[in-house]
Order: sequence, then structure tokens, then C-alpha cells
Amino acid sequence: MAANSHPVQRDSMAERVKQELLRRILQGELPPGTRLVELQIARDLNTSQGPVREALRELEAMDLVTTEPYKGSRVREVTPQEIRDAYVVRATLEELAGRLAAPHFRGSVANLRDEAAATLKAARRKDLKAYSLHDMSFHRLIVAGAANRILLRSWDSLAFEVRIQLRLSKDKYDLVAVQEAHWRIIDALEKGEAQRAGKLLCDHISAFRS
Repeated sequence: MAANSHPVQRDSMAERVKQELLRRILQGELPPGTRLVELQIARDLNTSQGPVREALRELEAMDLVTTEPYKGSRVREVTPQEIRDAYVVRATLEELAGRLAAPHFRGSVANLRDEAAATLKAARRKDLKAYSLHDMSFHRLIVAGAANRILLRSWDSLAFEVRIQLRLSKDKYDLVAVQEAHWRIIDALEKGEAQRAGKLLCDHISAFRS
């Protein structure tokens, strides 16, 4: 048993390092272009470099980190075209999610209302970090409500580009006005109006294309 304990602990630590770096990247604490130094991360997270190296490899596989010989690892930089492409795909995915999720939310939208209210509160405070968290949670609830794992996985893969666009757009849009679409989407889902919910979601996401 003792011989197997070390790999389990190592894997567990690598996963914890990955999740922490993932959180920092998605929340903007490690913006695109940030150099990721294994030794520095290991010291910061009180671990050895092995789990950090494994975590960086996994983040590279997720297309969040790039590694070049003799240059090390960095948070991937995203081009304006990549952001536009991501929003085209996201709009299509959410239109489908709205149609599929409508039966699930018919007459049962309390969780969506809670997230929409939190998003509105953050918008009024001009708290972009909170707005981003609650806005993403609102939309993810809808995608999850579609009960299609492939759809959810595809949507999750766009989180990096989406959060970057939200940060870049902080002075471009009136977030209080933008979030008003959430309430129309909730109304359509509560009534089980699949086509209307899908179109509202598609239009709402398309408005954020740069």
C-alpha cells in the first residue's frame, strides 16, 4: 500500500495546482502573456516542481498555456479574431441550449432569477469581477439545463476567451443595460418557449462580439 500512496498524493497535488492556476487565469489574476515559472509557483503553493510541471502540461492541453523551448510557459495570448470566433460558436451553442433547456426550466427558474439578480447588483456596483462570475453562472445553468454533456463541455471550453472579452469590454458596454436581456430569457424559459429562449440567448451573446 505504501508504494502506491506517493503517486496518488502526487496526482492529487497536481490537480490542486491545476485548479488553482485555472482559477487565477480565468479570473484575470494571471492575464494573457504572464510568464509561469515552475519554481515560483511551487513556492507560492507550497509544493514541489513535479506537480506544477504536470499541472502546466494539463493546462497546455486545455489551450490555456503555451510552452516554448528555452522560453518556458506563459498564459496563452488571445487574438481579437479568436475572441470573435469564440463568440460566434458560443452564440450558436447557447441558442441550442435555450431550446433544449426550456422544458427543464418551465415553471422553475428560481436559480436563474437568483443569478440574474446577483448579476444586476454587480452591474450597478460596476464590479466587473462579480458581474463576470454571476453572468457566467447564469448562462452555465441554462447550458447545463439542456442535459447534453457534449454541449456543456463545448461551452466550458470557451470560458477563457469569454472572460477575456468581458474584461476588455468593461468600458465599452453599459452592463446594467446588457444584463436586462437575462430577464427576457428567464421569462421565455419559465413559459417553456424554446424557440424564443434560443433566439434571445443567441442575440444576447452576439451583442458582445468585438
